[in-house]
Amino acid sequence: MGMQNLSGVTEFILLGIPHTEGLEAMLFALFLSFYIFTLTGNLLILLAIVSSTQLHTPMYFFLCKLAVCDIFFPSVSSPKMLFYLSGNSRAISYAGCVSQVFFYHFLGCTECFLYTVMAYDRFVAICHPLRYTVIMSLRACTILATGTSIFGCIQAIFLTTLTFQLPYCGPNEVDYYFCDIPVMLKLACADTSSLEMVGFISVGFMPLSCFVLILTSYCCIVSSILQIRSAEGRRHAFSTCSAHLTAILRFYMPVVFIYLRPTPSPLLDATVQVLNNLVTPMLNPLIYSLRNKEVKSSLRNVLHQLGFLPQQL
Repeated sequence: MGMQNLSGVTEFILLGIPHTEGLEAMLFALFLSFYIFTLTGNLLILLAIVSSTQLHTPMYFFLCKLAVCDIFFPSVSSPKMLFYLSGNSRAISYAGCVSQVFFYHFLGCTECFLYTVMAYDRFVAICHPLRYTVIMSLRACTILATGTSIFGCIQAIFLTTLTFQLPYCGPNEVDYYFCDIPVMLKLACADTSSLEMVGFISVGFMPLSCFVLILTSYCCIVSSILQIRSAEGRRHAFSTCSAHLTAILRFYMPVVFIYLRPTPSPLLDATVQVLNNLVTPMLNPLIYSLRNKEVKSSLRNVLHQLGFLPQQL
């Protein structure tokens, strides 16, 4: 990213999750199982959508991108964490630390924008059903999906540059299980108060703006659903939105909890961050598939082709 290391520190030591000394073997087994389930679940969702022509619609196009984000997002911090939990070195290079901060915020911001785009997709589908295929054309979907990555990249570059323009001359012990902005600012050999405020506003403004747009979309959606005369029609419309709404709430709560609280608590923050990094990406495939007959049908076909299910299922 063209960032120069102007400080004396060449590597950092990740101390891990606070107050978990002696639990390394148990945490390794737990987090490894989470990570494997996350990768497997999201790969299966990808295979199910790609292999079924029925699912080649805008909603599943965005769900594909969400599955890709959910594969890479936990991969920013999990491999290194599993590496040191298994008894290996806790050291991470300066460049490795910069990469963790960049990719964590790039993927996190991309996912945040993606949820906003998915809310817009549901808004068009329910509020303007007759114009849906025109508004959400392949070209429009491609532009929206690409835009989420571009804006995510811009936000991540800004936050990473802000963090690593500071000098780091020691200590080099990161009291966390991966490099993130709040813990890195504590190690800087300079006054970070103004940067903390800029980072706080930036990290707060972006999710808040997205959340307002999502809320606006869902107010319009609920208003349209309530005007549907048949109970079956209302139920079907609500069911297409419930999975997305569940995923959004679970995505936003940890973000607000970690970055927008005035008094941080290292153990609590780390616990919430683990849930955000590992559990949410693992649950997303379940949320989007359990209540969706088309996805379940396609998943059964995929599992049958892979030899995990007999023909009759």
